[in-house]
Amino acid sequence: MRSLKLLIIGLVWPEPTSSAAGWRMLQLIDLFKDLDYDITFVSTAQQTDRSFDLSSIGVSTHAIELNNSSFDEFINHLKPDVVMFDRFVSEEQFGWRVAEQLPNTIRILDGEDFHGLRRAREMAYKKDEELSNGHLQNQVTKRELVSMYRCDLTLVISEAEKEIVCQQLGFPESQLLYLPFVFKHKELKALDEFPSFEQRKHFLMVGNYLHAPNANAIQFLKGYIWPLIRKSLPKAELHVYGAYQSHKVQQLHNEKQGFYVMGPAEDIGSTMSNYRVCLAPLRFGAGLKGKLFDAMKTGTPAVMTGVAAEGIFAKMETNGFIVDDYEEFANRAIELYSEVEQWNHFQQNGTQVLQGRFLKSTFLEALENVLKTISNDLNLHRQKHFTGQLFLQETVKASKYLSKWIEAKNK
Repeated sequence: MRSLKLLIIGLVWPEPTSSAAGWRMLQLIDLFKDLDYDITFVSTAQQTDRSFDLSSIGVSTHAIELNNSSFDEFINHLKPDVVMFDRFVSEEQFGWRVAEQLPNTIRILDGEDFHGLRRAREMAYKKDEELSNGHLQNQVTKRELVSMYRCDLTLVISEAEKEIVCQQLGFPESQLLYLPFVFKHKELKALDEFPSFEQRKHFLMVGNYLHAPNANAIQFLKGYIWPLIRKSLPKAELHVYGAYQSHKVQQLHNEKQGFYVMGPAEDIGSTMSNYRVCLAPLRFGAGLKGKLFDAMKTGTPAVMTGVAAEGIFAKMETNGFIVDDYEEFANRAIELYSEVEQWNHFQQNGTQVLQGRFLKSTFLEALENVLKTISNDLNLHRQKHFTGQLFLQETVKASKYLSKWIEAKNK
């Protein structure tokens, strides 16, 4: 019996040390490998020195071109059983080609986060308004939903986003699978394996600064929160880690103020384990925040906004304080940094959350089951979700013929 084939079409090559999205992609690859898929990853982007070596984990790679029928030849030769798009933009670019060339191939969209929600929150924040359906029904949301309808399945990373997509936007739950960050038992340390409260010092923040919510958060932290913390804890320092720093971010570095812009951390696990408190003052965004999962994995309690904490804890106790007011955020950070009993309690909560909500075994079975159900009768699945066929039939033609025109123009 031949192995099933998975083709992943990435907007970029995975960079797990730069972003949670890259980390997420490696987790998805690991899940599909456990289901015995032969995996090929392709992208139109150029690889960088931070791109993960996919061949080291047995994944084949191939460069593809946008607006070029060579892709059609490629997938007809590969004949994947499943194609997964890493973002809705990738589906817009190549989904119609997959549907046209291989109509019986299952198409999956990975919702690494709901981009339309992130855009809505950014719009509301910039206008100093409460988030509303008017913000949510933006152009990014419309494009993303159409892409989701065209696919047979969308992987949703957050329960909160699943609820928004289904209840506020009316998307069918039967086309969604909740699949968050996942961890193996052996990846999770026991409490006595972590450096203790006394062995740690200073605060840290982590984030890729090409990502607008992170860039905004560091400015907010520097201007409003850190001066209050530093006034109460004059010997404490804040170390900011992240890839792709801009000149604007680098200018925030000020050793006299105890504010250090450190650059990217090659091993965030060992780096974070040295710090006492993780700060995540995000004011907009979507998805799950990799920095907070790193904090729980390393036994590092956190102070975070509601946006940062969304989708992580459900009814379980948190691994720190959830605060949106900046003065209260600073006060809670000072409190957590100073009180060992409370710190130990939050550290324990973090390990319990990972064990209770994000174990790989639970979600691997769910993924296997839904793929089997869809593949057993793909035609029936698509008949039940007829809206997707409408979008595939009509709106896709605009992208299709624009692509063909560009291809002809480039010859």
